[in-house]
Amino acid sequence: MKVLFVIAPLRYREEEFEVTARMLSDAEIEYDVASTKTGVCIGMMGGEQEAGLEISKAVEKDYDALILIGGLGARDFLWADDDLCRLTKEFGDAGKVIAAICHAPVIVARAGVLKGRQATVFESRASLKLLEDGGANYVNIPVVSDMNIITANHPVAAKQFAEAILEKLGC
Repeated sequence: MKVLFVIAPLRYREEEFEVTARMLSDAEIEYDVASTKTGVCIGMMGGEQEAGLEISKAVEKDYDALILIGGLGARDFLWADDDLCRLTKEFGDAGKVIAAICHAPVIVARAGVLKGRQATVFESRASLKLLEDGGANYVNIPVVSDMNIITANHPVAAKQFAEAILEKLGC
């Protein structure tokens, strides 16, 4: 089994990535990391993570799940990324697991995958409006699982978020 993480090139939330990646690795799930560019991505706390793949070159059929990491960088670099929107829609159309935490559920809403679904997000006026515009039913709880979609609202929910992903992947 293999999943694709997507992080922003700057200001991604390290703990959202690190906790989830560690728990998936412990379950022997492989992963790739993609961003808007390859190379070192810098987190909000100064941490670093290598992105080996550009989002524009990622292919849905190569992965069992898509995991979108939040942070301010998700808002600044990923919300309006057309390649990521397309990729997220492809995962949704294929019925594969899509997981998004913090600011990242907006990407799923923008891709049209949250229409009629329950979801949560890091609360801001913009994120709540964009979730609503995407047809999602906002729920103010840490983690929401609705069929193949998992959303989480905050970095402190990272462990629960990862547990929900493992459950959806049957691990």
